[in-house]
Amino acid sequence: MSASCRFLVRFNGYPLSAVIAVLLHGFTLGFILYWNSSSSSSNDLELVQPTIIKSLFIDENPLTRERIERQQAQLQRDQEQRERELQRQRDEEQQRIEEEQRQREAEAERLRQQQLEQQRLLDEEERRRLLELQRQREREQEEQRQRELAERQRRRQDEAERRRQREEAAAAAARTEYEVMQSGVALIQQYVQEVWSRPPSARNGMRAVLRINLLPTGEVTDVAIAESSGDPAFDRSAENAVYRAQPFSELEQMPIHVFNENFRTLTLIFQPEDLLN
Repeated sequence: MSASCRFLVRFNGYPLSAVIAVLLHGFTLGFILYWNSSSSSSNDLELVQPTIIKSLFIDENPLTRERIERQQAQLQRDQEQRERELQRQRDEEQQRIEEEQRQREAEAERLRQQQLEQQRLLDEEERRRLLELQRQREREQEEQRQRELAERQRRRQDEAERRRQREEAAAAAARTEYEVMQSGVALIQQYVQEVWSRPPSARNGMRAVLRINLLPTGEVTDVAIAESSGDPAFDRSAENAVYRAQPFSELEQMPIHVFNENFRTLTLIFQPEDLLN
């Protein structure tokens, strides 16, 4: 094989059959042109149906087949590499998605735990606040009980003091009323004895009890013998002495309740001790 054929064989891998087919087509085309040019002088034109020549491309170059197989193998490897790369990318994407999902779940769990912790702190703070409020209410209630106890104790002391004062005042008033009564009775007895006219039959040891009705002005409305001395003349002289001694004007200065209790009706014991036997 010449250098030109070898060049054609090596050029882009075309086989010898392709070169032969090209030369055959060129020869056929030249023959048709020559035939047409030689028959163009005749008067009658004859249409000639062109001959159709079919050629087949037969790859018989082992180098081309090996190269194609290598290319196909390379394409297969590239396809497999791309698929592996795609699978790796899908795996990485899936891992990334799973990692993001785990991170989101971890973040959600952290937030939930944080919320639970905050809620626990709030609940604990609320319990402390409620406990403090309860303790404060208990302290206030205890202070209130102490104040009420102190107030009751003070009221009892005040009541005891007022009762003591009332008793002292009542005792003092009773002493005063008794003294006033005794003073009034003694005054009436003195006035009666001063105006008494002794009867000749009067003797020491005679005693007459007189019941006297008085007005607040000191006037006598009635005198009665509650207990006779045994001597009518002595009894009458005692009655007359009471009438002559009135009115007992000092009684007007006496408290009305003292007068009503002691002098509205007065029992007077008339018993002179300075009589001669």
